[in-house]
Amino acid sequence: MGSQKCGRCLSGLLVPLALWSITVNVLLYFPNGQTSYASSNQLTNYVWYFEGICFSGIMMLVVAAALLVLESESSPACCQSENCSRRYVTLLSVIFSALGVAFSGYCLVISALGLAQGPYCHTVNGWEYAFEGTAGRFLTDSSLWVQCLEPAHVVEWNIILFSILIVLSGLQVIVCLIRVAVQVSGILCGTYSVIIQPGII
Repeated sequence: MGSQKCGRCLSGLLVPLALWSITVNVLLYFPNGQTSYASSNQLTNYVWYFEGICFSGIMMLVVAAALLVLESESSPACCQSENCSRRYVTLLSVIFSALGVAFSGYCLVISALGLAQGPYCHTVNGWEYAFEGTAGRFLTDSSLWVQCLEPAHVVEWNIILFSILIVLSGLQVIVCLIRVAVQVSGILCGTYSVIIQPGII
């Protein structure tokens, strides 16, 4: 019962994390609050991977909803035996939690790549990735940021939003991994009577 309440709490936590991921990813399309750069495709290419909107957002909402349904006390039984139903619920919970790790992990990796690459901006040489060859050094050297002339404050915009996406998706990974650990420990410790059922041996 305690592990079930813990699971519901963790699943519920995925919902606000997913909603925030969607919001932050949408903001990346509007540097400095302007819409013209998205319509002219003058954004960093990693924005178009929809890591926050689709994977850490919509897909994680689906995962959270599925887990909440599975953990609800009124969840439908999948077969006549209670042990059988618990087996399938546990298996499905592990599968959805693992999918959550994959979806949020994707967002984490893409956001880290976008942060390290830097923004696509207008410099004295035209539109380019001004910091692509700096190996992320621009993240700690703000004197380099003046190379980006347009959009205004695009470096700060990208650093803050990609960093937030990394934190949000990282928390999602942790939550889903904890869920997997709780479910697997329940199986190994016999909480769900999944491996050996009474009467079989």
